[in-house]
Amino acid sequence: MKLITMKSGFNIVGIALLSMWFCFACNARSEVEKAETLKSAFEGKFYIGTALNAAQITGKDTAGIRIIKEHFNSIVAENCMKSGPIQPSEGNFDFTLADQFVHFGEENDMFIVGHTLIWHSQAPRWFFTDSLGNEVTREALIDRMKKHIAAVVGRYKGRVKGWDVVNEAILDNGAMRESKFYKIIGEDFIRLAFEFAHKADPEAELYYNDYNMYMPGKRQGVVNMVKKLQEQGVRIDGIGMQGHLGLDSDLAEFEKSIEAFAELGVKVMITELDVSILPSPWRNLGAEVSDVVDYQQRMNPYPDGLPDSVNAVFSDFYLDLFKLFLKHQDKISRVTLWGVTDGDSWKNNWPIRGRTDYPLLFDRNNQPKPVVTDIINAALQKSDNI
Repeated sequence: MKLITMKSGFNIVGIALLSMWFCFACNARSEVEKAETLKSAFEGKFYIGTALNAAQITGKDTAGIRIIKEHFNSIVAENCMKSGPIQPSEGNFDFTLADQFVHFGEENDMFIVGHTLIWHSQAPRWFFTDSLGNEVTREALIDRMKKHIAAVVGRYKGRVKGWDVVNEAILDNGAMRESKFYKIIGEDFIRLAFEFAHKADPEAELYYNDYNMYMPGKRQGVVNMVKKLQEQGVRIDGIGMQGHLGLDSDLAEFEKSIEAFAELGVKVMITELDVSILPSPWRNLGAEVSDVVDYQQRMNPYPDGLPDSVNAVFSDFYLDLFKLFLKHQDKISRVTLWGVTDGDSWKNNWPIRGRTDYPLLFDRNNQPKPVVTDIINAALQKSDNI
């Protein structure tokens, strides 16, 4: 009887110890699993974000939403906050998707970015013409800008934390783009846009956003513009460097731009990040009609998936890119992917119909690509190469 009691006691103690060890192991494993997401790996370094499309905003893309919640802590609206969709006719705003987008961000405790207030490309036609179809006056366009910004920024005051105020106003050579805003108002449209946005929400961060920011001419053009705004007393909080890159993009020049923009005393953000593996059609144009079929095939070389050799180059480039971001984490406040999975990307069917691209970190089956683990390990300083 004594023996049985002792044995039972031993079993109870053993079970208790085993239970404690199991709980400890579970907690430890839970912490590891928690760390092995993009947002956890970059915690304390910079926000890691993604752009949301309509299917994700409305809840239809459940697989995409799962990835967003698991891996990202910042979101930006891909299309629904642009001036065309949000104010299709003068004074008639459609905030349906934008409201859902902001609600999603708040519900999931994310840093919400509004994109974009003033952009020539997706502005509605009425913005620049009167009732007779004639070009509006400078005063009329300024008034429309002011009302649009006040309505959109004011609606989300205190909720949207940062705004891409002006988008793509400078050419690759550093000169001002001769958009309708520039032609009608002049260079002052940039200053006015920032002033209107600041008045609508004094606490929101205000950004200038553009592509090809690694090009020396554009870099200098943006530096000159920001310095001028600062001299005029205009508040500008950050520069968004769009990351629409290819495997041949020059990361050394990209780094120079990060450093140059940081020297202005503003935050640097990597926005709209995707890496195309497809050849550029502009470098391969030919005049022979007989070359059309071959040209189309050359422009869409991987319709059924990437070969291992291309995947390896893609992974190396993305890892080098994030190592660069980590090197300058003291300057960079946010890195945002332009889409969740390859299937979401605007790079598909652009600029040639039928193209299949693979520019993001999650594949068409909603699975992380192998490079995601490498990026996480680099962020956690587990990689021997960083």
